[in-house]
Amino acid sequence: MTTFKQVPLTCGGHTRPVVHLDFSDVTKDGFYLISACKDGKPMLRQGETGDWIGTFEGHKGAVWGVALTQNANLAASGAADFSAKLWDARYGDVVHTFDHEHIVKSVNFNADDTLLLTASNEKLIRVFDLNKPEAGPLEKINAHTSSIRHAVFLHNSRIVSVSDDLTMRVWDRTSGQEVHKIEFPTIPNSLELSRDGAILTVAHGTDVSFYSSDTMRKMREFPVPTKCYSASLAPSRATFVCGGEDLKVYKFDYNTGTELESNKGHFGPVHCVRWSPDGELYATGSEDGTVRLWQAVPGRVYGLWRRSSDHPPIANGFKEVAAN
Repeated sequence: MTTFKQVPLTCGGHTRPVVHLDFSDVTKDGFYLISACKDGKPMLRQGETGDWIGTFEGHKGAVWGVALTQNANLAASGAADFSAKLWDARYGDVVHTFDHEHIVKSVNFNADDTLLLTASNEKLIRVFDLNKPEAGPLEKINAHTSSIRHAVFLHNSRIVSVSDDLTMRVWDRTSGQEVHKIEFPTIPNSLELSRDGAILTVAHGTDVSFYSSDTMRKMREFPVPTKCYSASLAPSRATFVCGGEDLKVYKFDYNTGTELESNKGHFGPVHCVRWSPDGELYATGSEDGTVRLWQAVPGRVYGLWRRSSDHPPIANGFKEVAAN
């Protein structure tokens, strides 16, 4: 393991813990990052630099989950005010509000961005047609026996979800029936589908597990040094990152589980980690109310990371720069 320490870009603006993050795909204007925060105000940023673009205002409670469409034209958020909202991400306007009967913990767009999935403390998963948002849910699945933490579309025809009931379950959208069930010894804290749709990454206890999205076979499982709240697999599948209770951000070799880096920059537990779509950086959100951006290859000139010949080197030979 290297003892090399990174200096991340720090993105301020939130006033309470940041609990979820999502990146768009790469567009002609770059890519974008959205953050969910308990202050109830999701923020949109330029993904490469962390520069603030806008704040979505309208929720009346903590926002637990966020999502961006591939082209970043639409955003979604789920909140403690018993609602999910669909936003025009270009102008910040609410397109539609989907009312629920309890806290909405997770939102997710399908592969062609025509459907929105929500998961809530009602233990229900709902699917909405974005061409007819006022029509109510197309599907409603009684998914778990306890609150759902995260849910995502799987190859459009299926949905996978993790819950406080210690399970990960896969549902067939046509029949509404469960087709897979995996039990964990501790609550699965996070769920991520890789950008190519092939691998599911689950953080639970002090382990990170990886499953084939086709067969739900466990491919790998590695222990990590802390109670892990979130994990994310790099687009290249060469490495994965995770964070949790001990305030550190870790990078591991995906094939061997070897720890490659551990960096401390946050002043509170790390609630969410996500790789950017170009694989050049990963973002972390923390109890300390900040989003931080970390380089995949420390020292590379990228985004706001620029070599400084005018100042003494700081940590990685770069000046520390806070994103706007």
